[in-house]
Amino acid sequence: MKNLARTAGPAALLVAAGLAVWQWYVTAFDVRPQVLPSPLRVVEQGWAFREQIWTNTVPTLQVTAVGFAVSLVLGWAIAIAVDFSPWLRRAVTPLLVASQTLPIIAIAPLLIIWFGFGLLPKVVVVTLVTFFPVTVGLIEGFAATDPAATRLLRSMGASRWRQFRFVRLPGAMPRFFTALRIGITYAVVGAVFAEYVGAVAGLGIFMNLQKNSFRTDLVLAAVAVTALVSVLLFALTYLVERVVVPWNR
Repeated sequence: MKNLARTAGPAALLVAAGLAVWQWYVTAFDVRPQVLPSPLRVVEQGWAFREQIWTNTVPTLQVTAVGFAVSLVLGWAIAIAVDFSPWLRRAVTPLLVASQTLPIIAIAPLLIIWFGFGLLPKVVVVTLVTFFPVTVGLIEGFAATDPAATRLLRSMGASRWRQFRFVRLPGAMPRFFTALRIGITYAVVGAVFAEYVGAVAGLGIFMNLQKNSFRTDLVLAAVAVTALVSVLLFALTYLVERVVVPWNR
């Protein structure tokens, strides 16, 4: 509990101070709710529409989970293949970098046109947004393995696969989880953005509808839920890391 308070305490105090200033500004200058609702109004209206918000949160979580799962599978497959083939590393790395120059804001509407309003286009957007940090984190983690440990295993007659399994894979885990934390936050944002472009349900489409109705309070309530989901998923990676790589504590 002390470690948790020491870690989260400063951030919580800063958020509380920001909310207090926000509440004071809206009250003191009598700002219209359509322009900037107070934090209390956002919480009040968010709670009043909690069922509708939750109904739209579930599809966003599904898109996030499926898209990030696909990203992990692709990231691991590419990183392992690159680690076993120096030629493939030289060929794939520039393509990975180039993939991040693609303007998602321009591609997302095309995906809707090509694949409709189902799950697939949103999963593709999440995958495009998240697979780069995961893949690069793994590639760099494998490459950062202690050369002395690799030479020791090689001198003992270990195969390339055994060197990978017992040295390179465990050594890459810390960097992988760092990349995982970056990717999972991008995944939620990517899912909301994909829904914002075109979807039947989800936090993105909920925000879009409320914005068109000038319900700024509900838009901010949905933004708060999105931020909360991102923080919870981010924190979950630490729990998974403690289980998978306890030696890294």
